[in-house]
Amino acid sequence: MSQAHSYNRQILLNSRPVGAPTPDNFIVNETQIPEPKAGEILLRTIYLSLDPYMRGRMNDTESYAPPVGLKEVMVGATMSQVVRTNNDKFELGDWVLSYSGWQDYAVSNGEGLFNLGKNPAHPSYALGILGMPGFTAYMGLMDIGKPKAGDTLVVAAATGPVGATVGQIAKLQGCKVVGIAGGAEKCAHAKDELGFDACIDHNAENFADQLNKACDKGIDIYFENVGGKVFDAVLPLLNTGARVPVCGLVSQYNATELPAGPDRLSQLMGTILVKRLTVKGFIIFDDYGHCYDGFVPVMDQWLKSGQVKYKEHLHEGLESVVPAFIGMLQGDNFGKVVVQLNSAV
Repeated sequence: MSQAHSYNRQILLNSRPVGAPTPDNFIVNETQIPEPKAGEILLRTIYLSLDPYMRGRMNDTESYAPPVGLKEVMVGATMSQVVRTNNDKFELGDWVLSYSGWQDYAVSNGEGLFNLGKNPAHPSYALGILGMPGFTAYMGLMDIGKPKAGDTLVVAAATGPVGATVGQIAKLQGCKVVGIAGGAEKCAHAKDELGFDACIDHNAENFADQLNKACDKGIDIYFENVGGKVFDAVLPLLNTGARVPVCGLVSQYNATELPAGPDRLSQLMGTILVKRLTVKGFIIFDDYGHCYDGFVPVMDQWLKSGQVKYKEHLHEGLESVVPAFIGMLQGDNFGKVVVQLNSAV
């Protein structure tokens, strides 16, 4: 694995994509390693998280967060280590959950960082099951989905970091869990390893029919993170009083126009009215940041007991970041996408 010592490698947004991102939308920049000033620390990125929300930040459109500027470092959560410190709250070698982006080094004054000490058991887990994706699954399901024993829950991207966690938590609450994933291998993993009751391949020609059969008593909770044809198949199966937490629409992130076909807005709004659905979008740390400290020990205990299982899709080296990101948006990943940029101190 390449190890930066004398300079800082960065991946910048070179141009805004039209449709799916391409390698030309990014450029590698090399600059001097920044020097921490009084009260600051220098962080070396060890693990970088790649997540679907980053695609939206590449667009110059209004959203819940500002877009990445052209020739600016791409955004992203990182697990980093302190390699220089002028801040009494941090020591050399401390592991820190930060938002340094797609680069080897970053300077911080310590605000907004989570210090995990010198010996976390699985440092990269803070980017997945114990971080934003796991927290998204937990709060979206428990606070908006409000699962009850006997409910039927459906979640797409069922082997991804959010979907896999949603389904396993729902099983712990006594729900019937139906996953949706792409391909036989992922569907088998959802059933055999994660304990889902069923998993439907969204590539199947009779996908909607299979989903209908699997949800013979309708759907009480649909955890929305995909949209598109999956939601089209789910909508007529929603029960009265169903809850729909919305954390993402990955199938639409590369779209440049509205999908073809009839206008289904009136059908959607009519279903929301007649079936008294709860449909609520949320941005995890904006809406639930105050709950994070309570989430970690619960999820940590589930992991240690084996009640929740976690799969990471690990890449190595800065050169793998762009292809890994593009592949993730195409559904090529199997688990949480993490890139190890550098070796630990």
